[in-house]
Amino acid sequence: MADIEAHPVFQAACKAPFGWVGVATRNGAVCEVDIFQQQQPKTAAVDDSLAEEVCAALQHWFAGGGWPHDIPVAPAGTLFQKKVWYVLQQIPAGETLTYGEVARKLGSSPRAVGGACRRNPVPLLIPCHRVVAANGDGGFAGHRDGRRVEIKRWLLNHE
Repeated sequence: MADIEAHPVFQAACKAPFGWVGVATRNGAVCEVDIFQQQQPKTAAVDDSLAEEVCAALQHWFAGGGWPHDIPVAPAGTLFQKKVWYVLQQIPAGETLTYGEVARKLGSSPRAVGGACRRNPVPLLIPCHRVVAANGDGGFAGHRDGRRVEIKRWLLNHE
C-alpha cells in the first residue's frame, strides 16, 4: 500500500470495504495489486479484460463469494521472495500459517519471511495476510499497527 502520487497508473480499480484496490497487468498476468485507503487510484484509459476480471472476482469475494482462484500472477521479486510467495498461495482461505511455519518450510528465518511478505507486490492474490505472528496478527504491508493492520484483521475475519 503506497502513496497514490508515487504510484503507477493501474489498468483497473475497484472499491473494497476498506478503500480501493488497483490492479496492474503485464503479459497476461497480474504484476501488481495495491490497496489505497482513501482515494481511487489512477487508471489508464485502456481496455484490460484481465484487470477487469480480477476486480470483478475481488468484489465478488468481498461480497461473500468464493476466493478468486486461477488468476495468473507474475510478481517481480528475488528467487527467495518468489519461494515465499508460492508457499503463501498454498494457504487455503480461512487458514493461517505463522512466519515461523513458513520459514521452516523453506529452511529460512521468520524475519526473512516477513521481509518477503512486506515486499509482496500482489497482496490479496498472494495472500500475505494469512501469515501471522506466533503471538498475534503480526504486521501487514510493513506496518505493525494502524489502519493497515486493521485491513489485515478485516481480511482474516472475512475469510
